[in-house]
Amino acid sequence: MNLADPSVPELEPPPAPAASDTPLARLFGLLEAVAGRDQPFTLQSLALELDLPKPTVHRLLAQLEQASLLQRQGDSRHYAAGLRLRRLAEKLMLNDSFNGARRMVLRSVVQELGESCNITALAGSEVVYLDRVETAAPLRFYLQPGSRVPVHCSASGKLLLAQMKPAQRRRLLEHVPLDAYTASTITDAASLERELDEVREQGYALDREEFLPGLLCVAVPVPAEPGRLSNLCVAVQAPVMRLSASSAPQVLPALRRAADALARIEADAMPRPQRAAS
Repeated sequence: MNLADPSVPELEPPPAPAASDTPLARLFGLLEAVAGRDQPFTLQSLALELDLPKPTVHRLLAQLEQASLLQRQGDSRHYAAGLRLRRLAEKLMLNDSFNGARRMVLRSVVQELGESCNITALAGSEVVYLDRVETAAPLRFYLQPGSRVPVHCSASGKLLLAQMKPAQRRRLLEHVPLDAYTASTITDAASLERELDEVREQGYALDREEFLPGLLCVAVPVPAEPGRLSNLCVAVQAPVMRLSASSAPQVLPALRRAADALARIEADAMPRPQRAAS
């Protein structure tokens, strides 16, 4: 056959699969759907959301479960994010390329207030420190990035709990023991709810020596996009001899400026939609 003969039609290569229709894209699409859920889900609900055949979703779920990225609940019908997936999300937050910009914001707060400052996020039923800058004062409490503190007795934890819907908060707290870490820890669910009502009203939260004796913490939320809940807080910590609950409002202007700066950094990290070619 003369391939150069113009009378012979050229064979066109088969069309490449759409980028969104590859096995890898489906797998990541499923993970994105999982990350957007705040409660366990079933195979059927996920198949409907992703518009994929049930056998395909079943195969993907089995692969992710085998890799410990998902875990099956006690009834064997519901799935939730696995430990490995949660750890992956935390490592991304800890080591993202905007960490340097975040640290500069923390340093400015420490320089202005003279006390240690940190950025935190909710990780499961705990609060994880994404970054922290220590004060140069000789008396201070050391908590490194990656440290975890209980959600019910930390200023950031109470702030994040307060913004949740009641049903979401109940699901979280019903599996979290309200252990006492100091004599000031709130260990009663009704008392914690009253505290959260106060946090919602005032827009900031306090840890009044509830996790560590002698340590007071003030936290404010980092503003999120409209319609979304914030999962980031910025907080200042100090010994009670330098910062008291009554004087805590004095640090709020500096914290809120820092929260706004961090929100701008987060916004810059979000991909912008590409313009259509003219």
